[in-house]
Amino acid sequence: MEMLNLFIKSIFIDNMVFAFFFGMCSYIAVSKSVKTALGLGLAVTFVQTMTVPLNYLLNEYVLSAGALYKWIPVEALKDVDLSFLSFIVFIAVIAAFVQLVEMVVEKFSPSLYNQLGIFLPLIAVNCAIMGGSLFMQQKVDAGEIANVWESIVYGLGSGLGWWLAIVMMAAIRERLTYSHIPAALKGPGIAFIITGLMGIAFMIFSGIKL
Repeated sequence: MEMLNLFIKSIFIDNMVFAFFFGMCSYIAVSKSVKTALGLGLAVTFVQTMTVPLNYLLNEYVLSAGALYKWIPVEALKDVDLSFLSFIVFIAVIAAFVQLVEMVVEKFSPSLYNQLGIFLPLIAVNCAIMGGSLFMQQKVDAGEIANVWESIVYGLGSGLGWWLAIVMMAAIRERLTYSHIPAALKGPGIAFIITGLMGIAFMIFSGIKL
């Protein structure tokens, strides 16, 4: 039940786009087509699902204070704290998986690879991906994540939350093609307004007690 609560909360209540406005650059740029949004959303979900638990293990057994002492019982390592390396290590793990995703997409779906363009390799610096790992650290400290399975659930949920946001946005923007929008608001302007309205709508989930 706790994992289910964590999963639902990470999708709707702590949605990366609507709660924290993370990953907005690729969210706005790629949400012009549902097909492209689906591809990028799945790629982000995969990277998030894989990197959050990996970074959890690195945080628990390498980076946090006394982590090395858990599996290398040497007195000199008892008080070693490598948490200042979190950003570098997390980014390295994320970049490695993004490179893997990029190669797979290029191999099996060249059309999607061309549509995503520069935004596929930019997943490596997508703040939604990095935010997932950093929020994971906070949730570990708060006791919301206690093991690697819960970190997998959180990574999957936060990735699906971002996927849901960009697909919803793409579906709306495709319909906007047939709408009469003032010239000054066309493009990113109306996209930001819609995002704000969707963010307000998603605020209703914050009142739900799981």
